[in-house]
Amino acid sequence: MMPRFKMTMAYDGHLFHGFQKQPNQRTVQGTIEEALKKMAKGQRIVVHGSGRTDAGVHALGQVIHFDFPNDNIPANRMVLALNSMMPTDIIFKDAEIVDEDFHVQYSTHGKWYRYVVNQDRFVDPFKRFYTGHYPYKLNVSKMQEAALDLLGEHDFTSFAASGGQIIDKVRTIYYVKIWQKPEENEIIFDFIGNGFLYNMVRIMVGALLEIGNERRPVHDLKRVILAKDRQEVRNTAPASGLYLYHVFYEKVPEKYRLDKKNN
Repeated sequence: MMPRFKMTMAYDGHLFHGFQKQPNQRTVQGTIEEALKKMAKGQRIVVHGSGRTDAGVHALGQVIHFDFPNDNIPANRMVLALNSMMPTDIIFKDAEIVDEDFHVQYSTHGKWYRYVVNQDRFVDPFKRFYTGHYPYKLNVSKMQEAALDLLGEHDFTSFAASGGQIIDKVRTIYYVKIWQKPEENEIIFDFIGNGFLYNMVRIMVGALLEIGNERRPVHDLKRVILAKDRQEVRNTAPASGLYLYHVFYEKVPEKYRLDKKNN
């Protein structure tokens, strides 16, 4: 039996063509698998990720698992070994050896995504790859009120980009928080749910920004959800501001279960 490693990592997605391995493209999965192949003396090791972040999307708490053909490497040594082989835009934070029935994608209880919007008048050259840019007036309190309409279980077809292959569009949003970071002139959007569709977070942010800019009524998201029509929200926030912040492998804590208080 080969030990199964579960590892938490962070990466700067700017120079990656997403997480998933693709031919002739620099990807997170491909980079890790290449390093593991060297460690395993040429044997191919398949890396599984908790989610497939798109090109330009970042991660602070991505989780992977893989089976490694050497049971003499403890988890802490695997962190050191992989970090010594990673480019500077990937770092492993910790690792543990888990049961063989653990699966990094199917064992999840929830995911936390964060989106960062910079409101400077002009694009900051030092933030352009790490935030979305929205220099227009925003009413944060209206966005906060509107975000409550996303809580609970809904069919999020209106918030799923074309190109996704998942048929069932029903997801549950447990927690939404929109808050300001005045010292950076940034607005932060936090979403926790049992799962997210292709581009779903970026589309929700796009709709909330339109509400904050008073181009949509505050409770328009209720109508959009019921419409089940992607054409109802055409604005998708750029990939640069999105971060996979945390993956839950135990029950999502009650402090993040705002859906129960609103349903």
